[in-house]
Amino acid sequence: MAGMNITINTTVLPHDDPDASLAFYRDTLGFEVRSDVGTGTMRWITVGPVDQPGTSILLAPPGADPGITDDERRTITEMMAKGTFGWILLATPDLDATFEKLQAGDAEVVQEPTEQPYGVRDCAFRDPAGNQIRIQELR
Repeated sequence: MAGMNITINTTVLPHDDPDASLAFYRDTLGFEVRSDVGTGTMRWITVGPVDQPGTSILLAPPGADPGITDDERRTITEMMAKGTFGWILLATPDLDATFEKLQAGDAEVVQEPTEQPYGVRDCAFRDPAGNQIRIQELR
């Protein structure tokens, strides 16, 4: 059986302050803005690495889905505040330089660069919405 030709195009992370999220992903991480649709807190912002036009992160308002109940919205809000709702793994060839740049950009440090027992070296930050951003070193 032949394998399917599938790539990861876009992943979604929630935001509760589109301007703060935009500043983090654009100014701190250096991602380009691919689209910014909507107004106020109801904005869908697509960002991604400049040299990877086929890979994006959609920053979206978490409670915009009409199928979500008020209880579910409260749970999402609580989980975002604790940093347990959304997360993403990124990679870089120079973890120490990336860590220093993010730390200098006032990103909230969760974990400094660490050699993990499962064989990767990584660090972790939280974005303005509380999403965990783990960055591992490419080897």
